[in-house]
Amino acid sequence: MDVILAKSAGFCYGVERAVKLARQTAEEKGGCVMLGSIIHNANVVAELEALGARQVDHTSQVRPGEAVIIRSHGEKKNVMDYLAGIGAECINATCPNVLRIQQLVAKADEEGRIPVIIGEPQHPEVMGVASWSDHSLIFDGPQELENWLQEDPNRCHLPLTMVAQTTCIRTIWESSEEILKKQCTNAKIFDTICNATYRRQTEAAEIAATVDAMVVVGDRKSANTKHLTEICSGRCSAVVQIEQAGELSSDFFNGCSVAGLTAGASTPAGIIKEVYTTMSEEIKTTEAMEESFEEMLEKSFKTLNTGEKVTGIVTSVGPTEVQVDLGCKQAGYISVDELSADPNVKPEDVVKVGDEIETYIIRVNDVEGYAMLSKKRLDAVKVWEDIEVAREEKTTLEGKVTEENKGGIVVNVKGVRVFVPASQSGQPRGTDLSTMIGQTVSLRITEVNRARRRVVGSIRAVTYEARQAAQAEIWANIEEGKRYTGVVKSMTSYGVFVDIGGVDGMVHISELSWSRIKTPAEVVSVGDTLDVYVISFDAEKHKISLGVKDRSCNPWDKFMETYQVGDVASVRIVKLMDFGAFAEVVPGVDGLIHISQIADRRIDKPGDVLSEGEIVDAKITAIDEEKQKISLSIRALLAPAAEEYDD
Repeated sequence: MDVILAKSAGFCYGVERAVKLARQTAEEKGGCVMLGSIIHNANVVAELEALGARQVDHTSQVRPGEAVIIRSHGEKKNVMDYLAGIGAECINATCPNVLRIQQLVAKADEEGRIPVIIGEPQHPEVMGVASWSDHSLIFDGPQELENWLQEDPNRCHLPLTMVAQTTCIRTIWESSEEILKKQCTNAKIFDTICNATYRRQTEAAEIAATVDAMVVVGDRKSANTKHLTEICSGRCSAVVQIEQAGELSSDFFNGCSVAGLTAGASTPAGIIKEVYTTMSEEIKTTEAMEESFEEMLEKSFKTLNTGEKVTGIVTSVGPTEVQVDLGCKQAGYISVDELSADPNVKPEDVVKVGDEIETYIIRVNDVEGYAMLSKKRLDAVKVWEDIEVAREEKTTLEGKVTEENKGGIVVNVKGVRVFVPASQSGQPRGTDLSTMIGQTVSLRITEVNRARRRVVGSIRAVTYEARQAAQAEIWANIEEGKRYTGVVKSMTSYGVFVDIGGVDGMVHISELSWSRIKTPAEVVSVGDTLDVYVISFDAEKHKISLGVKDRSCNPWDKFMETYQVGDVASVRIVKLMDFGAFAEVVPGVDGLIHISQIADRRIDKPGDVLSEGEIVDAKITAIDEEKQKISLSIRALLAPAAEEYDD
C-alpha cells in the first residue's frame, strides 16, 4: 500500500514554540506550572510533567512567584491580570496568531467597536480572545450571525470588527464574511485564520480526494484535528481519526491501494512517524519516509533573514495587510504601505488569495513568529533593473506625467521618477507643459544614474520614430483615391495642411467645400478631424494633394434634378462684379445675374442695388449644361414689365 504523507502534518509554529518554552522553563528553573493543557496532546503534556512542568486547572492552584506557562491557545484577560497581581512570572506561549487576534479585539474595544468572533464558543482560544472586550459576540457560523443581524435591523449599522478562530474552516469564514459585507454598513473584517491551519486543511482536502482511505492523527480535544477529520470526510468515504498508532486496525485498509495521512497541529513528529510505519507494508518505504520526514520538518523550520528574497502564496487579503504563506512556520505579513508604490491602490487590486508573490523580508520576529514583508521594495529593485535594461536595449516604457518641473516634466515609471527635459517632451517650444499632467506617455530612457537615483528620458525620441514608421507606411501604400482620416495641423489663405498619420497633405481652398468660400477658416479650424482622399501625390518630392469634397454628390447634378429654365429660385449673392453679380443657387453652383437683369432701370454698378450675402428671388433664364453655366434674372420678376434696357 502506498502512503501519502501531508507535508504540513504535525506541529505548527505556535505549538512548537509553546512546547519548547515549557521544556526550557522546566529544565532551567527546576519546574514550572502549566495553566491548563499547554497543547491538546496528552502524550506531550505527560512528557512535560516528567520534566517538572506541573499542570493545574485553575489560577487558585498557582503559588505567588511561580513561573507559569501560558498555553498556546492563550488565556482570558482577567487570568493574566490575576497572575500579574500575585507576582507570578508569566511565560507567554500564546500562539502569535492568537495573540494578534487578542490585540485586534482589544483595539476594537478601545475604538468603541463591537468585536464579532467566528469560532467555537466553548473553545479556550475563542473564550480567551473574547475576554479582551466586554462587548464581544461569538458566532459558530454564518447562519447564527445572519439570524442575529436580522433580529434587529439597527444592528446592520453597528460598528463591528470581525475576526476568526485560527482553526476556523475557511468556507465557514468566507460565508460569514460575505454576510457581513452585504448587510453591514460599518464593518471591519480581519481574516485571522492561521496560515498553517489553512495550508494543512487545503492539503488534507487535496490528498483525501485522491486516496482510498484517510488517517487523521491528533488529540480528540483538538479543534483543528476535528476540523481536519470533517474536511477529509467530505472528500473520502473511509476516514478515521486516531491519537496514536495502536488504534489502527488492519481491517480498515482492506482493499486499499493508496492511503493518506495527516495530523493536527498538536501532534508530535514521533507519533506521526509511528503511524506512518504502521500503515506502510514495506520497511524501505518507512526508512525513506523517516529521512524525508526529517528533511521536511527541517525545511518547515527554515530560517528567515532580513533582506532575503522569498516567494509565498497569498492566503488572506485585508484592508490593512496581506497574509502570505512562506512554506515555513513563521507567518508572513505585508502592510498596505509596503504593497505598492501607488499610495491610493487597494490591496485587492494588487493581489488575490492564491496568488504566488515574491517579496523582501524587512523584519523577522522569531519570538512572536512572524515576518514583515515588502512587495513594494522588491518591485522598486526590479523596476530599476528594467530601466537599466531599457536604456541599454533602447526599448520603450510607459509612465504617467505627475508634475511640471523646472525645465521639463516628471514621469512616474512604475514608481521611479523620470525627468524629461522640455526639449524632449515632444511639444512645440513655449507650450504649457502643465497640460500634460495626468497623461500616460511612452518614452525612451537616455540616462540612468542609480547611485544618484537620477533617470532622464525622451518622449520625442519615441514620437519621432513612430512618425518615421508611420510615414514609411503611408508612402508604401498611398494611391490616388485612397481615403484617410486626418487632423488639420495648420492653415493658409489658400488651403489647409492635414496630417494623415505622419505625413502632411495639402487641401486647396477650392477642395474644402462645394460652396464658394473666401478663407478656409469659414469651414475648418486647426485641430479638426477631416475625412480626406488623395487627389494626386509626388513620392520623390513628398507632396500630397488632398480633397474633401464628395465627388459622388456633385452639386451640378443636384441643381439639374431640382431646377429647369423658367423656374424661380431663392439665391444668395456671393460676389459683385462690374458686369453683374454671381449668386449661389444651390451649394456649389453659382449663376450670373447680368447687370442688365438686376433692376427695371439703368444702374451704374450692381452694388447700387445688391450686397454680398443678400438673399433674393431670381428667374432661371438659361442653362448651359456643357459649360455648366446658369443665367439668372431679377428683372424678369419685376412688374410691371420694364422697358427695354437701352445700351
